[in-house]
Amino acid sequence: MTVATRPVQTDPMQHESSEAAPLPVRQIRAAYTEQTVTVYQAYPPAIGEHAARHGEFPADWSRSRMTWIKPSFRWMMYRSGYGTKPGQEVVLALEITRAGFESALGRAVLSHYDSEVHADRAAWSKRLKESTVRVQWDPERDLDLNPLGHRSLQLGLAGRATRDYADHWLRAVRDVTPLAHRVRDLVRAGDRSAAAALLPAELPYPPVAVEVVRELRMSPQEI
Repeated sequence: MTVATRPVQTDPMQHESSEAAPLPVRQIRAAYTEQTVTVYQAYPPAIGEHAARHGEFPADWSRSRMTWIKPSFRWMMYRSGYGTKPGQEVVLALEITRAGFESALGRAVLSHYDSEVHADRAAWSKRLKESTVRVQWDPERDLDLNPLGHRSLQLGLAGRATRDYADHWLRAVRDVTPLAHRVRDLVRAGDRSAAAALLPAELPYPPVAVEVVRELRMSPQEI
């Protein structure tokens, strides 16, 4: 397996420089290999510790509820408060197959109506009800968890997609809570360069089908 090694386009120190070129507003950025892509979730210890120890979710993890996966480590830090919010004390890095991830993108519908994509609200509502995958583009975050000018992908899975995620796509699970706490502590201590150096390398994801780009309102892709 070959890990992408291009320079990290999402280095937060770049974003804090007035000379930094802005990133595409809606671009998928992730840590990925030829076969897998890393997404993040945070859980209470009973679920998170089991998943990290066994490489799978416990039997009582609900496969009938919608679950949201995020390829952005910093957005996960924002959502979980660096792994300190109640019920989100264990931050997991989950490696899933790129085939599964891309199949989800191919079935996804925006979670909100967009006149640039949908013929009308009725058409969007019908598609949303029929789909088991939805997408939100939420503001990416800096090390202080403040919003940036570009957005981060959030992928919501329901029904069959949730079951596929847990039972077929999942390849490895790592507990990255210590990393989350270390980054937080360095930020609090004012050592932002050291904190940024610990962040997982997230690169622009390889181009996806043009239909997916249009349906998800993605920024133009570099080929």
